[in-house]
Amino acid sequence: MGIIDGWLRRRDRWLASAAFRSWAARFPLTRPLARRRARQLFDLCAGFTYTQVLLACVRLDLFEQLADGPRTLQEIASGCRLEPAAASRLLEAAVSLRLLQRWDGGSYRLGELGATLLGNEGVLAMIRHHPVLYRDLVDPIALLRGELPATELGRFWGYAGRPGEGSALEPAAVAAYSELMAASQSLIAEQVIGAYRFARHRLILDVGGGEGAFLQALASAVPGLRLELFDLPGVADRARQRLAAAGLADRTSVHSGDFARDPLPVGADLITLVRVLHDHDEPLVRGLLRAVHTALPVGGRVLIAEPLAGSSGAETVGAAYFGMYLLAMGSGRARTHDELRALLGSAGFTKVRALKTAIPLQTSVLIAEKPG
Repeated sequence: MGIIDGWLRRRDRWLASAAFRSWAARFPLTRPLARRRARQLFDLCAGFTYTQVLLACVRLDLFEQLADGPRTLQEIASGCRLEPAAASRLLEAAVSLRLLQRWDGGSYRLGELGATLLGNEGVLAMIRHHPVLYRDLVDPIALLRGELPATELGRFWGYAGRPGEGSALEPAAVAAYSELMAASQSLIAEQVIGAYRFARHRLILDVGGGEGAFLQALASAVPGLRLELFDLPGVADRARQRLAAAGLADRTSVHSGDFARDPLPVGADLITLVRVLHDHDEPLVRGLLRAVHTALPVGGRVLIAEPLAGSSGAETVGAAYFGMYLLAMGSGRARTHDELRALLGSAGFTKVRALKTAIPLQTSVLIAEKPG
């Protein structure tokens, strides 16, 4: 470690030196690296501006306008109700971010990233939601020091940081976050269903299942499953309506309660926690995992699906994005695989293993078993 530490100290001195940076930018062998580092640093500085360009495109339904093919500047400006000069500024910014492409005759069409966003309601819902987070991050030092009297995200997620008080939330108070979770669940559901063979189970209980979007996707993928959901009373009412509208009333049962204080329904041989644990602090997580263990029969399993800290290729998601998002929300944090393994072990679970998902950046999946 001494040799590595010495090398890193020298590296830091070089990078801090204006003379070295100037030399590296001119020297042929180091020039590509210097330019790449400069671009990365600028992207960090300008990141908020990029997100606001994206937000403007989403709010103006720009990708939907281009869904059928290229359009001229005048057509786009009219569709967005912008002056041509303002529309041109936005379009050129979107081109630089690969959201759009310039096309023949000065027209514009969808770019690689814009086409990916088209119709992707889960991601679009999160983009529309992010201004709530941005308001909390206006003064990140005050947020880190706990000096904000209240946060926008804390108000949005009414249950956050208030264990045992969720049952008192009015239906109107849970509507906004329930709709957001349902909209953003589709990508997660696809990853989870692709990672595990759910058909091996008889009855699945989705704890903290929201409006039932995950169970709806699971019902479609595995027709023979019996499905149950457990969530706060206001959310559970919304789940009953959604599942009934989807024609799943005969296959599903919805239970009302607060897992911070109420026992879970028994009878399921698999309990799923999809994007639940990372919203909560350790005392509640430990209690919830013990409740899951109690509700399961011997040989029953628990499946956890959520973004993990330290996932290869997705380090910024757990440490930077969820690190600050959950701080503003008022509870929870992204945990590593080893941390979740330890929490599962302390609750009595064994045979903890990670399952491969197609896009770990979106979610990771762990499975564990209740021993005999």
